[in-house]
Amino acid sequence: MKKLIAGLCFICALCFVGTASSAELQVRVANPPSEGTLVFQIYDDPDAFGDFRSPRKEFRMPVNPEGVYRLTRVAPGAIALLVYADQNNDQALDRTFIGIPKEPIALSNGYRPKGPPSFQRASFYLAEGEVSSIDVELYQVLGESGQWGVGLGVIARSSPYVGSDATVAQVIPAITYFGERLQWVGPSLRYGLWGSDKFRFAVNATYRIGAYEEDDSPILVGLGDRDNTLMAGVGLVYDGPNQIDVDFRYQHDVLDRFGGGTAALRVSKGFQNGNISWGPSLGVNWLSSDLANYDFGVPQWAAIVGRPAYDVGSTVTLEGGIGGMLEITEHWRLVIDINAEYLGDDIADSPIVDDDYVLKGFAAITYTF
Repeated sequence: MKKLIAGLCFICALCFVGTASSAELQVRVANPPSEGTLVFQIYDDPDAFGDFRSPRKEFRMPVNPEGVYRLTRVAPGAIALLVYADQNNDQALDRTFIGIPKEPIALSNGYRPKGPPSFQRASFYLAEGEVSSIDVELYQVLGESGQWGVGLGVIARSSPYVGSDATVAQVIPAITYFGERLQWVGPSLRYGLWGSDKFRFAVNATYRIGAYEEDDSPILVGLGDRDNTLMAGVGLVYDGPNQIDVDFRYQHDVLDRFGGGTAALRVSKGFQNGNISWGPSLGVNWLSSDLANYDFGVPQWAAIVGRPAYDVGSTVTLEGGIGGMLEITEHWRLVIDINAEYLGDDIADSPIVDDDYVLKGFAAITYTF
């Protein structure tokens, strides 16, 4: 009997601890659908919240006329709440080709992000044993016509050429647009043809600035300026777990400045710190002989003393970088992407090349409507 009583006391103690170490949320939802299911997701990990995947806890409840929903046994601490209407009852948050929610959502603190969501802005502290009431309002992230932004940006790249300390830079309008299939960010555009939010096939285009002007260095005089061009092609994108993304693309010079193309494979990992979403990336690039010779070769007709003819041929380069977005306010964002491209011996041995790397990047400040 004593053992039985002791066992019951132990079980009661566990129940008490479990109850005492949990809290409760009473959520009032505005603008709900007339019927169907609402999904309530609790997040305590900023990286998981930034991707709206792998919540700490999830509740599925039918829409009720009172509009109030009780979430019990919520772990105390700093948490953020995502609510969405599962309109097709498929047990998942439906997304566009680029991962933006298609179904109505609501976030705690009345937060309505215009880009990757910030855990810091949506989170609040829930004390142990607390019963807290919060209000949220469902809305469509992309609205009726997508999400537009305008601003100012700059594209730049360093000069690896002998005797040149010039930096090639160009200021551009920083237009952004996110729609069901279309993504336009500064100098790059992508349109999804088929797939899902995790794996998709797309066409893409990128504005490419010329590598040099011949007056950047005496070694380049007589070779002519390298013109800006538009690169376009196709690609595959895989958005993996834990914000690990894989991007493969091939692009060709559609304006026929040099007539060649390039292929790139890039792997990146996303993180979140406060209002900053950022991530490192590693990649490998293949350059066709036309492209490699346009940027780094010396044709026979331009050979002079001290600058012999040089044929680079097709070649491979390695690239590492880091990109990030600072959410200044819900509407203002600062975007930065910086990469170092390490040139192979085929390029570094060219008589016009002095450095074995090129630094390049894009930065913009935008206002999203």
